[in-house]
Amino acid sequence: MNVISWIVLGLLAGVVAKVLLPGRDPGGLIGTTLIGIAGAFTGGWISSTFLDRPITTGFYDTATWLSAIGGSLVLLIAYRILFGHSRSR
Repeated sequence: MNVISWIVLGLLAGVVAKVLLPGRDPGGLIGTTLIGIAGAFTGGWISSTFLDRPITTGFYDTATWLSAIGGSLVLLIAYRILFGHSRSR
């Protein structure tokens, strides 16, 4: 997969992560989208480094989507923990 595919996958993974973790995010839609893109890269890296399952088969592979969504969820949770209460003031 090339970089453009990872960006598109990240956009969609960010939307799925937002659906799975509803609520107000400190960054709004743009922040969630950027977290989705970073989560796709992070999920792919974790999958290839620690799970010994490189993500090279293609855009429609289930493992690719699961790693991207999982990475997005991890980053979205971490973002909410670190910056979640900044809007309440």
